[in-house]
Amino acid sequence: MRPLCEGKFDLTGRVAVITGGAGLLGRQHAAALASAGASIVLADISADQAQAAARELGHEFPSCFCGTRLDVSNENEIHALKDRILEQFGRLDILINNAANNPKMEDGSGKDFTRLENLPIHQWEADLAVGLTGAFLCSRVMGAEMARRGKGVILNVASDLAVIAPDQRVYKQVGTPDDEQPVKPVTYSVVKTALIGLTRYLATYWADSGVRVNSISPGGVFNNQPEEFVKQVSERIPLGRMAQPDEYRGAVLFLCSDASSYMTGANLVVDGGRSCW
Repeated sequence: MRPLCEGKFDLTGRVAVITGGAGLLGRQHAAALASAGASIVLADISADQAQAAARELGHEFPSCFCGTRLDVSNENEIHALKDRILEQFGRLDILINNAANNPKMEDGSGKDFTRLENLPIHQWEADLAVGLTGAFLCSRVMGAEMARRGKGVILNVASDLAVIAPDQRVYKQVGTPDDEQPVKPVTYSVVKTALIGLTRYLATYWADSGVRVNSISPGGVFNNQPEEFVKQVSERIPLGRMAQPDEYRGAVLFLCSDASSYMTGANLVVDGGRSCW
């Protein structure tokens, strides 16, 4: 008997663009799609890091990889990248909006600027420019090309902090006054929550053009953070641990492939159960 989903996860011949592609999760998203045969364009603000990630992944997977610089807040650069992709590959099938500013709060380094009272307006504007405006611009440019062709997938990378508020206690530093404690900045929650709204809007806007748009809300990923931080976060997750970097691959492949052909406008929460509590 043939498997019910045989071929549904196959991305052979399809071309995917991943913004923030040189980052920890960007590389994992790329690996997920490459394992199914997709050609991958890793776009990142650092051309060197994007190219290095492409070379590294290219050794592991037979799919075509290329790395390139992209400032997602610059619409001219996005148009130029789209044109280069069409010239090189002749098509564009998948966009993963993964780029974001994400300060590492667990080491306490953000205490001087991340608290609501101290957050500089230029930091607010920069975080929204990358995480939200960037996703909007990339979707507008790349999504319009998919709509023109009559088929495509956009996946917006949100967060568990798009469906729950950050528990600032996990960042607490012993001996630091309460009004100086590091916190996850408001911009992160605003951007990630807004991405779900953008997802719903685009899903209905392009529904009759064959473009599906979904979002994924991953939980925290273990990346050698301080032991106390990992303990605090893990105690707030029903599965009792943070995610390993590769544990979102299956969900990403599902949402970007024909296996999810009847899903659009949805937000898939993959957080170890944290948002249940």
